[in-house]
Amino acid sequence: MSRHPLVVLGVAIVLPGVGHVLNRTPVRGLMFVFYMVLLGTITYHLSTPDQSVLGRLAGGFFIYAISIMDAYRAAAVARVGQT
Repeated sequence: MSRHPLVVLGVAIVLPGVGHVLNRTPVRGLMFVFYMVLLGTITYHLSTPDQSVLGRLAGGFFIYAISIMDAYRAAAVARVGQT
């Protein structure tokens, strides 16, 4: 039985990568967290100190947003496949 997509969405927003764990794809969640940290670090070092925190960590936030959408989509597809 898969989790309700809204539960997965809420958990994915609060705890990055854990939405994928609820979808029973923990390796995918770990990969998203790895790339969040990697791209956040890269954009932090490539930006100037004049940029905002969001601007300096834009790469990590971008992957974070994709991870949230992906976890929700996977939960929704799994939920529809059960019926």
